[in-house]
Amino acid sequence: MKKSNIFGVDDQRKVNPKWFTDKTWMKVLSKKIKAKDQDIYHVHFENGSKTKIHWHNGNQVLIGVKGKGSLEIFRKYGIKKTEFKIKSVEKINLNEGDIVHIPAKTLHTHGAISKKDFSHIAINILPRKNAEYKTTWYESDFKNKVSKII
Repeated sequence: MKKSNIFGVDDQRKVNPKWFTDKTWMKVLSKKIKAKDQDIYHVHFENGSKTKIHWHNGNQVLIGVKGKGSLEIFRKYGIKKTEFKIKSVEKINLNEGDIVHIPAKTLHTHGAISKKDFSHIAINILPRKNAEYKTTWYESDFKNKVSKII
């Protein structure tokens, strides 16, 4: 057993800025507690920042920790892997304590609502034992189209 705490500044990790719209940082909790079947992150979005549109090859669970955020689900139209049309099919407000399950291969974005901060715990569940959890990130207008893989 390994105990840790999500509220410390010594283990903050920068994120790839291409994957977020503004200032975001995270902590890799799974390494702190030596989890093997999932990747666990504490992600903090500042001033309305959110993820770019993406999907994962495994399931994901988000748990709201602080502030107000949202999760938006999109449907893909077209057969191209890099350029296609999208349509928002669901938008869910996320508050402290809220838990949401995102099935594998669901095109989505999540983060803080406009001009607010938000943080959540993200649990990325490996698609199968000893598999690598993969995320595919896209550049988009968040409304009608995806223009490329990032």
